Amino acid sequence: MMKVEYQFDKMADRTIDHARKWDQKIIQSKYPGTPKDCIPMWIADMDFPAAPPINEAFMKIAQNGAYGYTYAYDEFYEAVINWHKRRHGNQVQKEWITLSYGTVSTIHYLYQAFCQTNEAVIMNTPVYDPFSYAAKHNGLQVIANTLKNVNGRYEIDYALLEEQLRTKRPRVFLFCSPHNPSGRVWHIEEIEQVAKLCQKYGTIFVSDEVHAEIILSGKFVSALQLPKEYHDNLIVLTSPNKGFNLGGLKTSYSIIPSEKLRQVFRHRLEMNSITSPNLFGVVGIITAYNQCEDWLDAMTDYIRENYHYTKEFIEQNLPNWELMEMTASYLPWIDISKTGKTALEIVEPLAKIGGVIIEPGTNYASDGENFVRLNIGTPKEVLVEALERIKIFMAQN
Repeated sequence: MMKVEYQFDKMADRTIDHARKWDQKIIQSKYPGTPKDCIPMWIADMDFPAAPPINEAFMKIAQNGAYGYTYAYDEFYEAVINWHKRRHGNQVQKEWITLSYGTVSTIHYLYQAFCQTNEAVIMNTPVYDPFSYAAKHNGLQVIANTLKNVNGRYEIDYALLEEQLRTKRPRVFLFCSPHNPSGRVWHIEEIEQVAKLCQKYGTIFVSDEVHAEIILSGKFVSALQLPKEYHDNLIVLTSPNKGFNLGGLKTSYSIIPSEKLRQVFRHRLEMNSITSPNLFGVVGIITAYNQCEDWLDAMTDYIRENYHYTKEFIEQNLPNWELMEMTASYLPWIDISKTGKTALEIVEPLAKIGGVIIEPGTNYASDGENFVRLNIGTPKEVLVEALERIKIFMAQN
């Protein structure tokens, strides 16, 4: 079969879908006075058109014109099981899988299912802010297990982690794998050490693996690869949303080997009437997993080239910016501490004066004050212009 050539230099029209990332009303509310020709590199949303089979599947539904209630039918389970076996070597059973309404909302339901008000949850920081936001808005305490920055690469402080688990007794460890915001792929030995400590102190080990599909170097290993002895204390959250840019469909799923944990979690979903899924969301998952792996590989190659360009540009033109080692996703995490400025002292004027919007590290729970994050999931031409603007801004400020 002849390999299909995909064009990632083409920019999707982000006005048609009212993308938050590009919407002027939202941008102006966040950064008043930002020029209209600004380049948004903040929200984790890629600018490429979706894989052609996904568009075709959606058009087929639209042409049919019926948008009634649906359910998690057999093709969904088969697509998930086959994807995990083929892509990640995971042996997933049908009964382990539960469809839900997006990973962020699922985190809220998960906290509600397993935690009582004023109990604690723990997470490595800095981390994707909805981890802590969901906890605080459900009346829970957040324990920050601060990651160690070792030569531009995060490592887990296991001694601190064990002390926190022993003394604080958190109900849930929400583990980000690969890590967001740094794009760090964890080794199986690291994951097992966390799982072992969680099991020892009665903390449920939850692995959020939504960034697992875009691997730039090395190999991603799922927590589902852990020895069976850890499966009774394991919950995996994932979806194709990051890899295939389907976040707006608000559809994801969990994989829970333990029947006990699974039934508690499903009961909470039922209490919130999370029963009938989004029609397009289910079709999107099935089509992405069954027909779009070659598109994902081609897109990952494109992101990898963007990353290498970004890394070289920063090393040559932004001497006080230090790019952390990134092996997954499309969101470089940059240490700006040598500039003598905080993240907000760079981000806000860069948006208004420089015309580029990047993400401040203060948006990542804690321990991110001296970092910024870029979104390079965009055509090369856009990336080049954004980096040039950043270079000029930093030289003048």
